[in-house]
Amino acid sequence: MGSVKSHKDLVVWQKSMALAVMIYDIVKLMPRNEQYGMTSQMQRAACSIPSNIAEGNARGTRKDYARFVGIAFGSLAELETQLDLIVRVGLLSSTTTAPAESLVREVGRMLTSLRSRLSEPLDSDRNHISDPDLLSP
Repeated sequence: MGSVKSHKDLVVWQKSMALAVMIYDIVKLMPRNEQYGMTSQMQRAACSIPSNIAEGNARGTRKDYARFVGIAFGSLAELETQLDLIVRVGLLSSTTTAPAESLVREVGRMLTSLRSRLSEPLDSDRNHISDPDLLSP
């Protein structure tokens, strides 16, 4: 079993980066008058997810790490809401947002797993999370 040397080793960070890139592509399809409204909010929420995973991983304690994972989860919920809203108000179709919505659900499951792992007692021989489901191959 491998160990996390960097936040970049975490599949949840990799997937959340892919989600952020996907959101940047999606907002390019939105009307120009949304540039300072929904577009900006969606980009900030999407960037916040991998950023908070990275910052939490860099912190010295599991408690801090869990707090930042919680913030990432909050940003993910915000992004999920924004994706739903842009479809409901007719800015984009559900067909356009479906791949991002699917990735949101996947990242959400992974963040839930990471948060759960952070709440488990720490093995004496490790300081960070070590889980094959969370690490890249």
